[in-house]
Amino acid sequence: MAGVAVGAMAVVRNRFMRRRLLFSLVLAVSYLVVHLLRLGLGAVPGLSDVQIQDLQTFGASLEHLLGSLAVINLLVTLVFNPWLREGSSDRAPSIVQDAIVFALFGSVILYVFRGNTQALAGSAIAAAAVGFALQDTLGNLFAGIGIQIDRPFRVGQWIAVGSHEGIVTAVTWRATKIRTKLGNLVILPNNVIAKEAITNYSEPLVPTRLIVDVGAASEVPPNDVRDAMIAVLTQAKHVLETPPPEVLLFDFGPSANVYRTRFWIADFNLDEEAKDSVRRGIYYEFKRRGIEIPWPIQVRYSREEPPRDSPERRAAFARAIAMVPVLAPLADEVHQALASAADDHLYGDGEVIVREGAAGTSMFVVQSGHVVVTVGPERNEVARIGAGGYFGEMSLLTGAPRSATVTAKGDCSVLEIDADAFRTYVRHHPEVVEPLAAAADARRRELDRTRASVQAERGPEAVSLAHRIREFFGLK
Repeated sequence: MAGVAVGAMAVVRNRFMRRRLLFSLVLAVSYLVVHLLRLGLGAVPGLSDVQIQDLQTFGASLEHLLGSLAVINLLVTLVFNPWLREGSSDRAPSIVQDAIVFALFGSVILYVFRGNTQALAGSAIAAAAVGFALQDTLGNLFAGIGIQIDRPFRVGQWIAVGSHEGIVTAVTWRATKIRTKLGNLVILPNNVIAKEAITNYSEPLVPTRLIVDVGAASEVPPNDVRDAMIAVLTQAKHVLETPPPEVLLFDFGPSANVYRTRFWIADFNLDEEAKDSVRRGIYYEFKRRGIEIPWPIQVRYSREEPPRDSPERRAAFARAIAMVPVLAPLADEVHQALASAADDHLYGDGEVIVREGAAGTSMFVVQSGHVVVTVGPERNEVARIGAGGYFGEMSLLTGAPRSATVTAKGDCSVLEIDADAFRTYVRHHPEVVEPLAAAADARRRELDRTRASVQAERGPEAVSLAHRIREFFGLK
């Protein structure tokens, strides 16, 4: 038996099995020691035949118990555990294996002492006394066995039991240990868990659905609000594309229409970060689209709404447009016309302003903050643009798709100049096409040098660019 345990320890790669096999080996060695002591009782001086007989009987019983426990533990370990990978079996975890060993060993005890009525009666009385004294502990023990058999959760899964929520780190005979998101270790007795409702966030599927509610002004059409929130969910952190997110008109509240977003994440540990990303994205997207998140109405009050637009604001837009090299050659009235049709937008850190390959007919001027320009699937950074800088002029002038992805670096405000107002001026003043093409071509040369892909001669490109501008604005 000792040889079998040693041989198995040499073959298996499972450290859990090795610990259990070591226990069988210790029992086997103890069996051999008791057996040798029995053989040497006859040589002990001063012992009567009756004493030797009693010791022999006791030693034989002890041998049977040690040997039986060693064999039972060895067989259960070899049968119920994976030999070549770590951990206990899913169908028979550690607690269940121990329960099987103890049940079989109890049967052996009854068999060994079947002829000793006094020993059996004493064992029954002792068992009753121990059971009464340890009823809470035994309750935890049997509850732990039930948990391991039913498997409502496993180590490494996120659960909620009562008011406690965390990841399961261990399930022992007495208690289940969970670690909360605050990093605290909560130890819950198994009999308490057996009486509580258990929410397993990791079953039956790994993705977890989260909900975020937000209010929007009642006068905004629901489809407009839904489009804005879907745009946020498509680029929010940790939100899965499949299953697709949903936006529902959840309630007509007293001060706002309440919309509910339902989306999925792959790791429940990131639920707070995912909700934060969605909420921040909704704030900035609503701000850009002019959708108000109303204040909760508690009492009646009146306030003067400051005008969102003003001559001073449009004058500031015109000054910013006049500073753009591509648009600087235009007359002041053009700057004023573009300013009257322009609008400013606020973007949060990490939000995509334009995406490479997307259609576009506008350009942007950075008013505050910074943006990062990246190209290719790997999002290689090619430039950073600060306040006063601009991007997207090729889409404004030619309607070409976006040639790069531009992302906000920190909160930033950008002024968007649309092509419609610009188109009206160019059609009445076609002579500005050539200087615009020259300025845009100079800008393109600069970007090409940044990307280390500039050609030696770009003169013909300027002529081609002027032709594209005329074609885009319908000039002959």
